[in-house]
Amino acid sequence: MTRDVKEIFGGALAAKVRTLAPSMTRSVQRVAEAVANDPAGCAALTVTALAERTGTSEATVVRTARLLGYPGYRDLRLALAGLAAHQQSGRAPAITTDIAVDDPLPDVVAKLAQEERQTLADTAAGLDTGQLGAAVAAVAGARRTDVYGVGASGLVAQDLVQKLLRIGLMAHAHSDPHLAVTNAVQLRAGDVAVAITHSGATGDVIEPLRAAFERGATTVAITGRPGGAVTQYADHVLTTATSRESELRPAAMASRTSQLLVVDCLFVGVAQRTYDNAAPALAASYEALAHRHR
Repeated sequence: MTRDVKEIFGGALAAKVRTLAPSMTRSVQRVAEAVANDPAGCAALTVTALAERTGTSEATVVRTARLLGYPGYRDLRLALAGLAAHQQSGRAPAITTDIAVDDPLPDVVAKLAQEERQTLADTAAGLDTGQLGAAVAAVAGARRTDVYGVGASGLVAQDLVQKLLRIGLMAHAHSDPHLAVTNAVQLRAGDVAVAITHSGATGDVIEPLRAAFERGATTVAITGRPGGAVTQYADHVLTTATSRESELRPAAMASRTSQLLVVDCLFVGVAQRTYDNAAPALAASYEALAHRHR
């Protein structure tokens, strides 16, 4: 393994901490920075010892572990020990929870398929159908729906908008933050704004959602962080599964699977509710596309 590859993998945890820093409290940030700067040292510490080292509490240490994508501190500690071992030995690091750099492609396919299935199952189990139903009702009756997302979440935003357009609803996707805010300030009661952000802390998504919220539009957040900043301005919160991230498969990839499931659930609910109009609109769109390819 080359030095460059070692640096990529060794710096991944620090990069993840930097990405999530805006959504962290100062005490959580102290714990996160400690584990990123000294994974080997922290792997040797109990939850109590790490809390003492960072001047925080055991609850803060556990909360930090969960924010970083682990069910609890024990899981984070095991991951830190593994990272430290990789750095010291030069062994092939893990690309995902189970996949190593030198795994053969058939194994990669099988393991990724299993991870995707688990992500979908976790998202379905955690999705609040009451919140989903309220979001469906709002979109089905909206004058227009604006959807905000950047990066991988921007692709999901486009997917939702394309689906809504196919059933005759007015919808717009915005990935440019300036256009997003410019459009958001035109929204009012009877309109819907949807923000898609895995971290719940993406400023370019939060700002237009805030503008829409303040102008009386119904707001929806699709996020992996139900306590994230975006939820301050969301009337309805649809939670996605928080997959364990890794060096070559960060949240931008892992979160998209769960986001797309939520978007599909939202769309199908809207299509059911507006079926009398949705069915002919969908048929017309199919016919137009078929004619185009004749």
